[in-house]
Amino acid sequence: MATVRKIERETCDVLGEGALWCARDGAFYWVDILAPALNRLTLASGAVERWAMPEPLGWVVEHAGGGFVGGFRSGIASITLDPLMIGPRTGPEAHLPGNRMNDGKADRHGSIWCGTMDMAEEQASGSLYRLGSDGAWQQIDAGYHVPNGPALSPCGGWMYHADSGRRVIYRFCHDGHTVQDRQPFIRFGEDDGYPDGMTCDAEGYLWVAHWDGGRISRFDPDGALDRSIALPAQRVTNVAFAGDALDRMFVTSAATGLPPGEFDGALFEVDAGVTGNPAHVYSGPLPG
Repeated sequence: MATVRKIERETCDVLGEGALWCARDGAFYWVDILAPALNRLTLASGAVERWAMPEPLGWVVEHAGGGFVGGFRSGIASITLDPLMIGPRTGPEAHLPGNRMNDGKADRHGSIWCGTMDMAEEQASGSLYRLGSDGAWQQIDAGYHVPNGPALSPCGGWMYHADSGRRVIYRFCHDGHTVQDRQPFIRFGEDDGYPDGMTCDAEGYLWVAHWDGGRISRFDPDGALDRSIALPAQRVTNVAFAGDALDRMFVTSAATGLPPGEFDGALFEVDAGVTGNPAHVYSGPLPG
C-alpha cells in the first residue's frame, strides 16, 4: 500500500491546482485558483509560503529568462517572487470575459499548452490553446466545459487533455508544433468522479487525479488501469513529480463546495514508487 502524507501548513486551499516542480528553485509550486494565491513548498527546508494573487490563477510555468508565466483569469502575465511583481495581463479571449484559464503546461519546445473555461461552469465555451515560443496564440480545440491537463508523454509523441465535464480524457498526436487526431482515450464512470489534473511518469504511464473520486490512478500507454491510490480528500485535483531525482509525488486537492474538514484542500506527498519527467520552461517573450 502506498504511503500518503499530508503536508502540514497553516491553511488549506479552496481549489488547489497547477502543480509544478521547479528544479531551479528546489521547490514545488501550486496555485489556489479561487483564493486566489500561489503556494511554494521548498523541499530542503519544508517551508511553505503563500502569495495572494490579484485574480484567479490557473497555472504557472517557469520562464527561460527567470521568474514565471501565470495563467490568470484575464490572460497570462509574468510573475516574479521575492519581492512579488506581476506584469500586465494579455490573452486570447478578451471577447469572452466570463472565461478564465484553468490548467496548463510548457512542452519541450518552449511552448505553453493551456485550457480556458466558463468561470460559472455553465457554457461549453472553453478552448485548448498553444502559446508558441514566438509569442503567438493558436486555438487548437474548442467546445470544452472544464479543460484539464495537459500531460505530455516522455517520448514527445502524445498529449493528453481532459474535458472533465464530459468525463473523458482525449489523446492527441503531438509533433512539437501542433496536435491532431483527437481521440477519446479514457472515459470515467460515475463512480470514478471526474478526470482532473494529470502527468506522465518516466515509463510513459499517465497519472490522473479524480475530482469527487478521492484517488489518483495510473493508466498504461494503452489506457488500461494499472492501479489506484486512495487519498483522504474527496476532490483530488492535480499531481506532479518533484525532487532532484523526480521521485517525490505531490498531489493537490480542493475544499470548495465541501463542509470544513482536515484533508479537503490539503497538499499530499505520495510514495508512488516511480519517477517522473522534468518540467519544461516557456522560452517565448514575456507578455506586455
